[in-house]
Formats: sequence, structure tokens, C-alpha cells
Amino acid sequence: MLPHAPWQFGSILPWLDLFGIAVFATTGALAATRRAQTFVTAAFFALITGVGGGSVRDLLIGAPVFWVHDPLVAAICLAMAALVWMTPQHWWQDKALDWLDAVGLAAYAVFGAAKALAFGVPPVPAALMGVMSACVGGIIRDVLAGEPSILMRPELYVTAAALAAGLHVALVAAGFPGFAAAIVATAAGFGLRAAAIRWRLALPSYRGRR
Repeated sequence: MLPHAPWQFGSILPWLDLFGIAVFATTGALAATRRAQTFVTAAFFALITGVGGGSVRDLLIGAPVFWVHDPLVAAICLAMAALVWMTPQHWWQDKALDWLDAVGLAAYAVFGAAKALAFGVPPVPAALMGVMSACVGGIIRDVLAGEPSILMRPELYVTAAALAAGLHVALVAAGFPGFAAAIVATAAGFGLRAAAIRWRLALPSYRGRR
């Protein structure tokens, strides 16, 4: 039987997974509360943001959709929605959330890549599954909220997820233990995203022919 439980991918990875889900769920709930929506809307946004990327990943790699079989995941998303709903808005300043999101982005990219590898996905598609895990939930959130997509952020975002996922796949292929590969890759992805936040780093944009 193919593995599907998060704890089968190494001791650190389930914690990375749950942390990423919690952070993304928080951003989803905030997208609703900042528009003065109801708690039901905030809970929906939290859930769709928290599980969106992982759901698409699982469908593509032929895995059981993770949150349908794990009651803890949906509970975390709803708990984060309740936390955002009940706390003062000034607790959730954009910069503070950006830093949390940076950790969640790197962690979820690594977990997504690790899960794809565990299901026998080749290295390059596995790395792309990591990027998808980390980014698709936020894309869905932005589309539903009518905001510019995270894909359109001026500073590095998807690139940081790609670094985390790609480095994890490369380290595992080189023979590194899963735990060590996850820690190094998460740190690298977070470091790049943190540098982008701090110094507004961005890739060159297309300018066309002149």
C-alpha cells in the first residue's frame, strides 16, 4: 500500500505540514475579516486556503486527499479562523503575517515535495508538487477575495517555494536523511523569502522588445 499518513515521511515533516496549514488558514481568514465578512465566510476562506494546494497535489499524485482522512487538519483551519475572528485586528499586521507566511511557504513546499517523492513521483515533478502545495491555496484565496494573485507579487515568492522544494528533492537524491534534507531546504526557502521581504528582492520583469 502506498503511504499516505504525514508521520510516515519523517519526524519533522508532519510538524512542517501542520504549521504551513495553520499559517495559510490564518491568511485565508484574514482575507475575509478585513472585508468585514461573516464567520462562516472566514472559516470557508481559512479551509480553502489551508488545504487547497495540498488537495490539488494529492489528486495529481494519486494520493488520498489528506484532509478528508485526517480530522485534525480541518479542525486546525477552523480554529485559526476562530482565533482571527476573536482577536483584535492590530494583532495581524501585514509584516508580522508576511514573516509567518515565509516559514509556512517553505515548510509546506518541502512537505509537498517529500510526499510526492514518497508516492513514487520522479524528482522534477515532485519538486513542482511542492511548489503547488505551497502556492495554490493562496491563489484560490486571492481569486475568491478579488485580490491580485500571489503570483503577481513584485518580490520573490513562488521562487522561494521552488528553492525549498527543489533543494529538498536534490538533497534526498544525494542521499541525505529526510530529516536533515527537510531542515536545510526549509531554512533555505525561508531565507530567500525573508531576504525578499527585507530588501524587496525580485526577478527581472519582462519588458518586451523596444
